[in-house]
Amino acid sequence: AGLWTVFTLGGVGSKPASQLEQCSPLANQSLLLLLVLANLTDAPDMPNPYRQAIMSFKNTQDSTAFSSSNPHAFQINFNSLYTALCEQQKSDQATLLLYMLLHQNGNVRTYVLARTDIENLV
Repeated sequence: AGLWTVFTLGGVGSKPASQLEQCSPLANQSLLLLLVLANLTDAPDMPNPYRQAIMSFKNTQDSTAFSSSNPHAFQINFNSLYTALCEQQKSDQATLLLYMLLHQNGNVRTYVLARTDIENLV
């Protein structure tokens, strides 16, 4: 067991797995995959569809009509997303996702800035 731990980079000097990795490894791996896919470079003739989706999703609680003109558009509950991001801010992956959402999705940025409990995120 000790030798296997060294081979899997869990040997001496490695940092322990974060709380997110221990309790939900599938969520952690899914978040990492989403971040990798969203940060792939665009092809000359076609933009990255994952980045387009990250840039354009909207709140399910928004009163404006949902436009399906963008093939990558979808809706998500921003309150649930905000709560999950607040709970996981000790994770580098969650912080990177928050950074990407704040910089690339105006809908998320507007929602976060309108929150009165932003200190939970900070």
